[in-house]
Amino acid sequence: MRGIGKSFGSTVALDGVDLTVESGEVLALVGENGAGKSTLMKILSGAHPADFGDIILDGMPYCPRNPLEGRKAGVAMIYQELSLAPHLSVEENILLGMEPSTLGFLHRASMRKTAINALEQLGHPDIHPGTIVGNLSVAAQQLVEIARAIAVGCKVLVLDEPTSSLARGDVERLFKLVERLKAQGHAIIYISHFIEEVKRVSDRFVVLRDGRSVGGGAIANTTSEQIVAMMVGRDISELYPRSSRTQGEPILEVKELAGITKPSSASFTLHRGEVLGIAGLVGAGRTEMIKALFGLDSVRNGRIRIGSYSGTTTPVGRWNQGMGLLSEDRKNEGLALSLSIADNMTLSKLDGLGPSGLVIPSRQNVATDKWIKQLDIRCRQAQQPIGDLSGGNQQKVALARLLHHDVDVLLLDEPTRGIDVASKALIYRIIDDLAVGDHANGRAPKAILIVSSYLPELLGVCDRIAVMHRGRLGKAHPVSEVNEQTLMLEATGSEETVLV
Repeated sequence: MRGIGKSFGSTVALDGVDLTVESGEVLALVGENGAGKSTLMKILSGAHPADFGDIILDGMPYCPRNPLEGRKAGVAMIYQELSLAPHLSVEENILLGMEPSTLGFLHRASMRKTAINALEQLGHPDIHPGTIVGNLSVAAQQLVEIARAIAVGCKVLVLDEPTSSLARGDVERLFKLVERLKAQGHAIIYISHFIEEVKRVSDRFVVLRDGRSVGGGAIANTTSEQIVAMMVGRDISELYPRSSRTQGEPILEVKELAGITKPSSASFTLHRGEVLGIAGLVGAGRTEMIKALFGLDSVRNGRIRIGSYSGTTTPVGRWNQGMGLLSEDRKNEGLALSLSIADNMTLSKLDGLGPSGLVIPSRQNVATDKWIKQLDIRCRQAQQPIGDLSGGNQQKVALARLLHHDVDVLLLDEPTRGIDVASKALIYRIIDDLAVGDHANGRAPKAILIVSSYLPELLGVCDRIAVMHRGRLGKAHPVSEVNEQTLMLEATGSEETVLV
């Protein structure tokens, strides 16, 4: 790809970007949200036309008019949000849009043979071609997407945040699959916000920033800090800031909490001025515990006490008691994508924005602009549709809602999933500031509960960490007494768990 340019109205998304990847090579494409990675790959796959620039594929000029033409030419893109038809079978998904047929009649035997061959190339003959895709795990569905690419003679495979929804074991299997595809001669472009993944699987890297190529090279000769500095345009000296925190009075007390299915038993105490982390494997019951605390899921047994309030209630009741939730699924649960930034930020608390429940836009904009500035939310204006923003900026808006509501207890479920390093650093600083408080301005420290699958994040920002295993929450340990190995041993239920 040479000198690729693309604008959307007055917004320049790409400004003369170059990118080269060879057969049998894994190239990491990294950059902040909004840097231009997705736009560049959509041009490569045929989803967007370039305004200017040239693409050479296998020595020949390449200019696809749509993704189907891109697939036929040998370019396939596996998006973070999988694009499968869940009601169709594996083989129907693999050949979707390219089914062999005569006079409208499908060649079922040929379809099955092609699907089986593609799955065998991936080393997964265990996936039956007749299985309905909706019945498969997320990891297996991802394999079906990749098999679809292999089935039509893929030369270039783009993987966009492929591990964001995978459990740890599935991530390891994906890495082995990438190695197998590389050995087969495929050119692979790997997009990820996890620098350790980039260093693990790629041979070279290219960094985009503000729509331009700003650096790159051999991954073996570059440190993580150098890559991050290229991404953000400056050194991030301290990714996990930790100010001096003073643990205050208990503000959230949970005793033997049990939901309808999960959790089966969870007990802990969260203090003002504390960040408590919850680790565990996917499916352990962490999200179910948070939903039960917030009133989204039913409680079968146990006791919840928030300040002077005791018992279960609705989410509206929790807001009124001073508890706010940041959902792990911001698109489906955390945000109203059809509404504006201002509406999303103020929806839970309209007090002071107008008389008798009415909202005066100018007042709403003033309230919103305060958080846009403080959280460095990249947008045109407060009334801009939130669906126009990048994932990292959407996450900041979701967090700003809790700050606007001024809750005392923040429940943060995977708060940095799918966002770039610079946005993560800002969110970590905000968490630290909230835990410390600002006594000079009369702002008391907050109590923060974080659920995360990313152990370095928990170790970096938390004061204590508890591990959930099969619905049961273990004892919370001071962060100084645990490391990634001990947390993972406890998360997998190993009897060898030993604290350092």
